[in-house]
Amino acid sequence: MRTTVLVVDDEPLARRRLTRMLRRMEQVAVVGEAADVPQAVAETERLRPDLLLLDVQMPGGDGFGVLSQLQSAAPQTIFVTAFDQHALRAFEVEAVDYVTKPVDPIRLAKAIERAVAAIGARKMAAQLAALTSTVSDLRAGLADATTPNPALWIKQRSGLLRIDIDDILYATAERDYVQLHLGGKTCLYPENMAALETALSGFGFVRVHRSTLVRLNAIQKVQRGSEGRLSLQISDGTRLPVGPTYIAGLRSRLGAAPS
Repeated sequence: MRTTVLVVDDEPLARRRLTRMLRRMEQVAVVGEAADVPQAVAETERLRPDLLLLDVQMPGGDGFGVLSQLQSAAPQTIFVTAFDQHALRAFEVEAVDYVTKPVDPIRLAKAIERAVAAIGARKMAAQLAALTSTVSDLRAGLADATTPNPALWIKQRSGLLRIDIDDILYATAERDYVQLHLGGKTCLYPENMAALETALSGFGFVRVHRSTLVRLNAIQKVQRGSEGRLSLQISDGTRLPVGPTYIAGLRSRLGAAPS
């Protein structure tokens, strides 16, 4: 992709000469011209060129005034002027180069090469900044989404025991307590079944019996025995009975109709 250039000079002959030189350079494309400060600012904002070839002394101000009005929106700039006393100020505003009139084609070509390299570096830096920002946003979103597994904290003599809710396959009543079945091991929960059901509300559990609470995604099969009673096969191989009064609730949660 070629570097786009806006030529700014109050002298029509000077603009035409610069434009002819630029059109001989394959790496650039002249997209417009301007003859004074207001027009230069307006055309830069409209065309968004990569590079300004900017005269210093013009009607309505000077080239430095153009950059001052554009501020952070100013593109890379090569000053082209008959007066060399402005060179120091040009570099203070971070111009890529400063070419004096009458413009030598070879000197202009070198200035353009520097500008194209600077523009490429600026674009790469902007792309890297955008990529860094995107990665940062993604990481922040992932951090927000990746919350710790919800857990039950069980009080014991030695302190508190954490049980990840994701590890609970099912729970069975044990008098005034509940036995949590964690796939190969168990843990006593020091509350009744109603309290546990409330604690696990919203975490994908369903009550299937007066004394049984089951994680929905742990259910492998729903079966009917020889006596017509429903039972569940759990992922650890356990079979659990379904109480008659809990069939409708189970059917609703599974989105199926065990019959």
